[in-house]
Amino acid sequence: MKQITHFILFVLFASSYSLKAQVDMKKGFRFLENGNFENAKTFFKDILKEHPNNKTAKICYGRALGLTGSTKEAITVFTNLLNDDATNFEVKLNYAESLLWDKQFTKAKKYYKTLLNEKPKSFNALLGYANTLSNLKEFKEALSFINKAIEKSPNNNNALISRKYIRLGYADTLHKKEQSNEALVVLNKNLDDFKLDKETLSSKANIYITNNQFKEAEEVYTMLATSEEDAITALNGLSLVAHFNKNDKKALEIASKALKKSESSKDSMVIQNTKERYIQALIWNKKYGLASKEIKQLYNDYSDKDWIFSLDATLQMYKSDFKKSIALYKEILNGNSGSFNGNLGITNAYFAKGDYDNAFSGIDKTLKLFPGQKDALGLQKKLNKKFAPFVKQTISYSTDNGDNSAYTSNTFIKHPLSNKFSINGNFKYRKTENLVLNERANLLGFNAGFDYQIIPNLNILSNIGINNVKSESNSYNQIEASFLLKTKPFRLHNLELGFTKKLEDFNANLLGRKIVNDNYFINYNLSTTFNLGWYNQFYFTQLSDNNQRNLFFTSLYYNIMSAPALKSGVNYQFISFKDQIPTIYFSPESFHNFEIFIELLKSEEETKIKNWFYHFNAATGFQGIESNEKQFTYRLQAKAGYKFSERLLINLFGKHTNIASATVAGFVFTEIGLNLKLYY
Repeated sequence: MKQITHFILFVLFASSYSLKAQVDMKKGFRFLENGNFENAKTFFKDILKEHPNNKTAKICYGRALGLTGSTKEAITVFTNLLNDDATNFEVKLNYAESLLWDKQFTKAKKYYKTLLNEKPKSFNALLGYANTLSNLKEFKEALSFINKAIEKSPNNNNALISRKYIRLGYADTLHKKEQSNEALVVLNKNLDDFKLDKETLSSKANIYITNNQFKEAEEVYTMLATSEEDAITALNGLSLVAHFNKNDKKALEIASKALKKSESSKDSMVIQNTKERYIQALIWNKKYGLASKEIKQLYNDYSDKDWIFSLDATLQMYKSDFKKSIALYKEILNGNSGSFNGNLGITNAYFAKGDYDNAFSGIDKTLKLFPGQKDALGLQKKLNKKFAPFVKQTISYSTDNGDNSAYTSNTFIKHPLSNKFSINGNFKYRKTENLVLNERANLLGFNAGFDYQIIPNLNILSNIGINNVKSESNSYNQIEASFLLKTKPFRLHNLELGFTKKLEDFNANLLGRKIVNDNYFINYNLSTTFNLGWYNQFYFTQLSDNNQRNLFFTSLYYNIMSAPALKSGVNYQFISFKDQIPTIYFSPESFHNFEIFIELLKSEEETKIKNWFYHFNAATGFQGIESNEKQFTYRLQAKAGYKFSERLLINLFGKHTNIASATVAGFVFTEIGLNLKLYY
């Protein structure tokens, strides 16, 4: 809230004192009225050297001190004046205002109350009290008193400006309480007083953006463009709207236009804001090299580095260099521990890095400094969701052209015990049968395990359990186990090393034979900053019948867009078995599969409440089995779900393919199912 200085008040009582003192102080009055407070301070200090008892000069000197930041000295001046004349109401008003300058709002509130008890209709007391309440964020009561002041002096510009800023503060408070419609009503009243006021329009646009009302935000920014300077500001806003509207290409086009316009601007802040938005748009469009070049130039051109650090940190976040991003945000916080960008930015970086302890500390600090801030609350919700316990129930039915069918129920529970350690349990029931061969088998299994983060980006996951199998030919218990080490050895690199002991449960025949696979595997994914990615997987499997399998899978893909995620690429798979046992399970000496694929994903994490999420994958290609002729292959996978609330999600899924599996060649496999996920 801007402090409103009461020049009219000053002129009224200063003029009356000057007549008595018969000292010419008109030049000093003009300094004060024109905002030349340093000159005013010097002028009245000189007057007091010659006329040390001149009350007018003392009052003016006190005001000049306060308005140049020497608030303690100003309070001393007015305190001394009150000691000399405790009944002078004009001096009391100046003393009250000096408390405002010194940010002693609680004390000022109490003192203004005594002034209003003395003169309840005093315009200046009403105005000062309203400003005090505003600084204390008691906006509703502040509006009541500023309206009373305006009733006393309807055309007073100081009072009208005060009311504008009180309304801006009140609207911001309402918006944080998610009372957006009420906030917009308050802001519209401002526009009745100050048509097309920039600050009010900007506040309206911000409300529309946070509420995803992008069309309304565009209309407001268009209204804002009433001059060349304001047109640049409007374009900067429209660029942001385009970004939130998932159109980053348009955002860059608008930001580039604003940058061109800013070349003729003389407003340094407009120029700075425009350069900032342009670089942000470059980052949104993954033009990292050009963004880095522009940021380097800013370091050379500007002495104020904090906003440049923030831009640079954002760039590093997009490039997944979280360590460098954290270092840049620390630079901001070293100079200004209360910086919003610094506190929220470093919290985001810790979260992305997997440093959850620091992320939780960061969000607590941010919300303490900025209570109710929407972006901070959103990040807090994401953090809490990350460590919220949940249960996931999956039911599925599958069938193939080998007359095998299976019904599966799987219940998975995960319960975090800390930011680093969580436990889980899984209960599985699978019933599979082949009516043609008169084969049936049931599996009842349970396992339990944990997920432990050793350090950020290094996790161990382990599970152990037991399966009870009953088939037409056999009944037995079989232990299963898994161990997985997940790490990010370098930026944009993901590596997994693991082992699983798994019972082959595809059909009743295999369950009856008690075939157990010991799988040793490596998964490796390399991402890039230019949208290309490369995923590799290698499995070595030792089967309980002394057979061995080698499997290699590689996928080269390109990320076409990010929201929703769309990627396409090519996959290649090679499988070989030491021994060929085709009568029992698919075990070729060599198997090759090549396919092209396309994938579309809108994840449940990024989906808002009462909206749909989905995942579609389609592929086609060919497979070669030993020396046989190549065969055409296809694969279709789909998932569509609905997010009922932050706690409940449901989705349907399906799969249909003719690619060879570990059981039979040249088959067609179909699976459909339902997932239910509940956070508790």
